[in-house]
Amino acid sequence: MIRILFKVNRFFLIMVIFGAGVAAQRTGLIDYFFDPFEYPIFIKLLGQHLYLVGCSMAIATVTGLSVGILLTRPRFKRYAGVGMYIVSLGQTVPSLAVIALAMSFLGIGARSAILALSLYSILPIARNTLAGIVAVPPALIDAARGMGMPPGRLLLEVELPNAMKVIITGFRVALIINIGTAALAFLIGAGGLGDLIFSGISLMQTDKLLAGAIPVTLMALIGDFLCELLGLWLIPQGLRLEKQ
Repeated sequence: MIRILFKVNRFFLIMVIFGAGVAAQRTGLIDYFFDPFEYPIFIKLLGQHLYLVGCSMAIATVTGLSVGILLTRPRFKRYAGVGMYIVSLGQTVPSLAVIALAMSFLGIGARSAILALSLYSILPIARNTLAGIVAVPPALIDAARGMGMPPGRLLLEVELPNAMKVIITGFRVALIINIGTAALAFLIGAGGLGDLIFSGISLMQTDKLLAGAIPVTLMALIGDFLCELLGLWLIPQGLRLEKQ
């Protein structure tokens, strides 16, 4: 039965790939990618998109982890609700409005886009860091303290490893949101694949629209897969086996 289901799934996969190839040929997408004048532009815009996502995710990850860890410390636990409310303001405002506000401070260009994308990506990481550390069983923390672990070592060897699965989930959500929102950076002159998407819409050119939209979709899927691999690397094997 499993072998039959495998063959059926493989057949449908082949049909989907074949249909996608036919659709790409009819819309002119394949010709677009092989155009010697358009291909360098696509590579440039793809590089700009990756640059925006990479820089903003680095800032959001450092900030989100720092805020989440800080709000779990005994001295700052009472401010956790206020801290999360302040961090959540970035996602309360629509993404386009955040980009516009960043542009009003830093002007047109990549800096404004990176700032806006960072603010929009901090919340999932900070919230999941806070939730993951708070959910660590108190018995583990008490046992570690009983062994004489200082606070820094307790955080690195007990709290963060046990919270890592939840933290990576927040990072995954932030990454996928970031990849999609980065397409709006074109509106403030920061480049990226949004250039192809919005140009294709304005000019009613399906090939150009798909040349921007499909890579963004693939980037999100690849990012999700890489987060799975990151979890295998960062989450200790014993914790993975225990949760399975």
